[in-house]
Amino acid sequence: MHIRHENAERHTLSVIVDNEAGVLARIAGMFSSRGYNIESLTVADITESEAISRITIVTRAAREVIDQIIAQLDRLVPVHKVTDLTELGPHVERELALVKVRGTGDHRIEALRLAEVYRARVVDATISSFVFEVTGGSEKIDKFLELMREVGLVEVARTGVAAIARGREPA
Repeated sequence: MHIRHENAERHTLSVIVDNEAGVLARIAGMFSSRGYNIESLTVADITESEAISRITIVTRAAREVIDQIIAQLDRLVPVHKVTDLTELGPHVERELALVKVRGTGDHRIEALRLAEVYRARVVDATISSFVFEVTGGSEKIDKFLELMREVGLVEVARTGVAAIARGREPA
């Protein structure tokens, strides 16, 4: 059960954790046991020694619920730091999607035209389909997918949001 609030806001959280087995399961479990929804989740090692990972979580909730989420994440043992990038201010968010589109004739021409507008690269092509790679903000990818549905969208694979604070200092 996901709790929806009229004043729900989208927040991007950066969670620095020990890179060890079970950490992701504990964080996901904390979200699900309290009825919080995760819109996007990415995890990657961020140190040369492979000891620390960054988990980027996009969630939507009221401000007081976001504060609860941050406090609960902060209490988990393998968590070193939780940063609400949305509250912090300027940050960069990107996502990658692989988009398979069926198309012949005019649909094929239109798919290629739209891909050019959205700066999507063709990474695979057959006589009757394409696989495009598109990167950017989630809204850009959502719009690209909406347009491709009109042309012949077959399948989508998305990475989820990767985000980092702007400026010289780490968040």
